Amino acid sequence: MDYRQNSGLDGRPREVFRHLVEAYISSGEPVGSRTLSQRLPTQLSPASIRNVMADLEAMGLLYAPHTSAGRVPTERGLRLFVDGLLEIGQLAPDERVAIEARINGSGRGIEEVLTQATTLLSGLSRCAGLVVAAKQDAVLKHVEFVAVAPGKALVVIVAEDGQVENRLIDAPTGLPVSALSEASNYLNARLRGRTLEEARAAIRSELDDERAELDALTAKVVAEGLATLAGPEKVLIVRGTSHLLDTVEAQADLERVRTLFDDIERKADLIHLMELAREGDGVRIFIGSENRLFSLSGSSIVAAPYANAQGKIVGVIGVLGPTRLNYGRIIPMVDHTAKVIGRLLA
Repeated sequence: MDYRQNSGLDGRPREVFRHLVEAYISSGEPVGSRTLSQRLPTQLSPASIRNVMADLEAMGLLYAPHTSAGRVPTERGLRLFVDGLLEIGQLAPDERVAIEARINGSGRGIEEVLTQATTLLSGLSRCAGLVVAAKQDAVLKHVEFVAVAPGKALVVIVAEDGQVENRLIDAPTGLPVSALSEASNYLNARLRGRTLEEARAAIRSELDDERAELDALTAKVVAEGLATLAGPEKVLIVRGTSHLLDTVEAQADLERVRTLFDDIERKADLIHLMELAREGDGVRIFIGSENRLFSLSGSSIVAAPYANAQGKIVGVIGVLGPTRLNYGRIIPMVDHTAKVIGRLLA
């Protein structure tokens, strides 16, 4: 897939800009005219390069951080570079083999496969890996209601694969302990050995038709428990956030990463952003404040959707890191991982 478009820059400005951004992505440091004069294939004096850099700065593509003599690309400049000048690399054979071997393991559930793929992407990119997937409807083994406070009860859900979830629900005031036991027994008799989706409609119909031998308070607990058990439609898996600290070299960087960690905690917003990658064909790139979520942390996401056997897009996988990501290396990495997952689902 060709990710490049016309950058709108030609000749000398194009070359100076491209080499400056590549040097910045590599080092993370402001790039000066002397460094560029050593990188450029054509002989240009530092003075000539400074003139070009001044023009690029006037165009809003570069800026000077603090009092540094060097320049770094703005988010607008990074977008122009990614869309028009980026040279997409090829995955190294060992990386390709590692991705396919890690993901293609047999005998595992899809959520475990996605977790493995996300962990692998994090390790290869030295950034955070993340995936948004449809929540898997596990086969249930046991459900229990436990009183924890006036008007509150805890629902303990145990799946046959050993997963345990605890969810807090509202309970009628003055509800006796016996009602919670009755609600637990009622649900267990109908849920055990079945997925929630398989049992939910029948239980709701039974409650609506008043065929359930439950008093009004217990029936209310069962209904509240069912609504809570439905849970979110999407699940977000994030791995390797510790890698985001690897690039911290100054207090400002530390504050940026702290803000990014806060962004990650806002899971609903992060899921919404990742879901935008469904709208295009192939890899999507989100840079910094182009998206409200990253307006303060200055971060980027490279993401790609993956499809099931019917060709329907069912999830998105990607890499999250600073705006100076190694886009040329990470784009094919994410693209290949999404395709391997799609082949596995097919």
